[in-house]
Amino acid sequence: MTARSFLVRGLLAGLLAGLVTFVVATVFGEPSLDAAITVEEAEAAHEHAGGEEAGHQHAGEGTEVSRTTQKTFGLGTATIAVGTVLGGVVALVAAALVGRLRGLTPGQSTGLVALVGFVAVALVPFLKYPATPPAVGGADTIGSRTGHYFLYVLVSVVAAAAAVALARRLGSRLRAVEAAALAVTAYLVVVVGVGHLLPAAGSLGDFPADTLWDFRRASLVTLATMWAVLGVALTALVGRLHEREARAAERRDLAASL
Repeated sequence: MTARSFLVRGLLAGLLAGLVTFVVATVFGEPSLDAAITVEEAEAAHEHAGGEEAGHQHAGEGTEVSRTTQKTFGLGTATIAVGTVLGGVVALVAAALVGRLRGLTPGQSTGLVALVGFVAVALVPFLKYPATPPAVGGADTIGSRTGHYFLYVLVSVVAAAAAVALARRLGSRLRAVEAAALAVTAYLVVVVGVGHLLPAAGSLGDFPADTLWDFRRASLVTLATMWAVLGVALTALVGRLHEREARAAERRDLAASL
């Protein structure tokens, strides 16, 4: 069970996750995004009532990409690319942890890596800085809001890695449940504390609450789909690989004993 074998399976699992996420994002995400863009266009039309052209404006003065392209080719390319890269990263981390987590098989440790990754990379940062639809937040604050978000992602990932290391260290002296509980508590203390220090997500203005809820719910469902499909597929592939390698090792041992 080499890092290469993990990587190949991670890329395949990520590709599958990207395809499934594209379908989910198309069905659940795009309608809520279209509704948010409609709100933005209505506000733009009101602001430009003095005679300027109204409509949905993209950031910058570059070539405008149609919504049809965005929600088809653009969305599919993005989800597949992100899923494939994410699958490779998760697979390599899982390969590095094989045999280092007490009592867990390679498949189980891979599933744990995917679960921790979802919580640290997607869920916790989303709870602090949830997805923001168009027309929410000023263009002049995009840079600072993006910086705060990625800073919080970094803090969450580092804290999660430290929590796993702490659980491993405590595992030699405490029961597995106790070590895990202390590690989770330490992680929560860090992310909650840092989240309290970082600026809030910002004002929503007069954006409709129901449209905002639909947009954020769809965004979270899309994130969860990506990580769930990736985790399940990669865990299954690694589990099958481990079983195959174990059977091969048994056959070799049997042949050597004859």
